[in-house]
Amino acid sequence: MITKQHTLLEPFVKLPWKSFTFKEVKKLSKNKSDNYVHTGLKRFVQDGILKSQKIGNNLSYSLSDSIGALNTAGFLAEYKTNTSLHLPHNNIQKIISKIKTSFFIFVVTGSYAKSKQKETSDLDVIIMCDNKQHPNAILAQIKLESELMIPEVHPYVFTQEQLYQMLTAKEENYGKEVARNNLIITGGRMYYSILQEAIKHGFNG
Repeated sequence: MITKQHTLLEPFVKLPWKSFTFKEVKKLSKNKSDNYVHTGLKRFVQDGILKSQKIGNNLSYSLSDSIGALNTAGFLAEYKTNTSLHLPHNNIQKIISKIKTSFFIFVVTGSYAKSKQKETSDLDVIIMCDNKQHPNAILAQIKLESELMIPEVHPYVFTQEQLYQMLTAKEENYGKEVARNNLIITGGRMYYSILQEAIKHGFNG
């Protein structure tokens, strides 16, 4: 269940590699009450969703890598996406129904993820499959359906390991672009798990 207090987590869900001060969380979450923000952050730290670090006279907060944090971030990200009115949800579900594997992460990126789509915009989607799966096989399952849709769907498929390798690479690449601009349809917990592992090994957005 989504509560008002969960709005405090929105900056961490959107930019999980960043740390935020009390003032930044208050501003970005658009909460006016100092006491409300302070109490909420304290609770999330106690619950292991956030972690805090004292820098000078200020506390800095960041997303924890606990199971509870990954579950919460994944749930909030999926909830935001699946309640977004500008997405062609019926088309997205038709694509998902064609995928013949039980586990995958499904993400919308591109102009639709930025809410800057036009009538002529294509829908860019990313499917991240288990490392044992073959991306080309999944791509073949959804290619025809994708091409016939309006808006036309442009699918990209790669494995979890490939996403991790892109995030931890030195050069700019598509994986990093996706991390900065996405709407998660399903697989949120695993997506944040991969992201947190990449953060531990140098990924900072």
